Amino acid sequence: MEAKDYTLTRIEGEYAYLKDDVTGDELFIALALLPEGADVGTRLHYEMLEYAIIE
Repeated sequence: MEAKDYTLTRIEGEYAYLKDDVTGDELFIALALLPEGADVGTRLHYEMLEYAIIE
């Protein structure tokens, strides 16, 4: 899978909604898969099955 950048748009319970920064597609994933400190508005980089916060 290729590297992608996302923005965390909302959190509902134990799930997070991520918006692809390029295509605008929305992704629904478990909040536990995101790094500690991720919150609404956080930009994330996904690569090799890991999410990292973009500083």
